[in-house]
Amino acid sequence: MFIGELAKRAGVSTRSLRYYEQQGLLRPQRRASGYREFDESDVATVRRVRILLAAGLNTDLIREVLPCMTDEGAILAPTCEEMAQDLTHERERLSRSIEQLQAAHAMLSSIIHAGEALTTGVGRNG
Repeated sequence: MFIGELAKRAGVSTRSLRYYEQQGLLRPQRRASGYREFDESDVATVRRVRILLAAGLNTDLIREVLPCMTDEGAILAPTCEEMAQDLTHERERLSRSIEQLQAAHAMLSSIIHAGEALTTGVGRNG
């Protein structure tokens, strides 16, 4: 199938597919005319890439873990033990990022609250 058909079947843009190819996540065959030709298996590959992107993984890590992923219903499962460890480390990194964002959110809320108290107080006394 050509890139347009894959895009339709996978529910992504052709631009995304070109990007996935550039990142080494897809490896289509090239015809003599230069057109990309994709296999049926590429539909599943794009689905896996989309799930891993939604899980917060970057394309470098996806390129590493993609060969060791299998579909388990609506989710993916790692089939290589070392990949499970990489995913655990990535989850820990995300947890640290979440904690940092929550701390920043709390600080910003404090700043906003302090500003509201000042402007409300100025309006009454001014």
